[in-house]
Amino acid sequence: MAKALPTMSRTTSINEFFKSFSCIIITGASSGIGREILSRIENSGTAAQVFNLSRTAPTGLTNTLKFTHLTCDLSQATDLEKVVGELQKLMPREGRMLLVNNSGFGSYGEFPAPDLSHNLKMMDVNVRAVVHLTTLLWDELKRRGGQVATVASLAGFQPTPLMTVYAATKAFVLHWSVALDAEGRAHGVRCVAICPGPVSTNFWRAAGLKAPTGLGGQTSAECVDEALWGMVRSRPIVITGWKNRLLAFWSARLPKSWTAAVGYKVIQKLRIHPKA
Repeated sequence: MAKALPTMSRTTSINEFFKSFSCIIITGASSGIGREILSRIENSGTAAQVFNLSRTAPTGLTNTLKFTHLTCDLSQATDLEKVVGELQKLMPREGRMLLVNNSGFGSYGEFPAPDLSHNLKMMDVNVRAVVHLTTLLWDELKRRGGQVATVASLAGFQPTPLMTVYAATKAFVLHWSVALDAEGRAHGVRCVAICPGPVSTNFWRAAGLKAPTGLGGQTSAECVDEALWGMVRSRPIVITGWKNRLLAFWSARLPKSWTAAVGYKVIQKLRIHPKA
């Protein structure tokens, strides 16, 4: 009787996934989920040229990675167009491409808190920059094949009081990514929407919330491990964490007014500075 061939481990499969690209582009890899993804790219042994687009360069990288940081304020359209022009001069001309739209931020408070400027900038980074950057690289992606992975959120599955604008931006990129995957398949481009729940990063404190342990938050490493495994398998939607998958299942089936009311009570308890 013939012996079954050994199956590759998840780590090996992820490493081989990164090795299949000649060019990897990520936004916001200086901290949080983006920095964890960059670490996994670094440890994979890929020969790809790796580019980070953000205001701050990541630290602690070894010389084994072919890495270039391109300083860019993603909230500024002219800044993004300029940096993509630089990117197109530097990146290899052939081979599959991976684009990871990771940058994003949120905020807490009753609308329109904290202020209009903050909310408009959030929309620029979370939505406009994602569409803009992907558009500028889309023809190249179709020519060469590859993948676009976009970090959405569990919040994109339901209306979320006290984080109204943030949740709406993530609902946009979630549905945009899934629709783009249907279009891109014919051109050899797959699109993956990564939907983390609460993750223990600086994101939550920057948004004005406590650490998300009360909601069963994952570490960045746990979240990224599941996200990358979904990217390996080209899953259109990757929800990290079994509790989050359960929440997303029910959020999609219950009346949105119900999920909004429950979400309002839950998120109220997570604010750093409760009302007197």
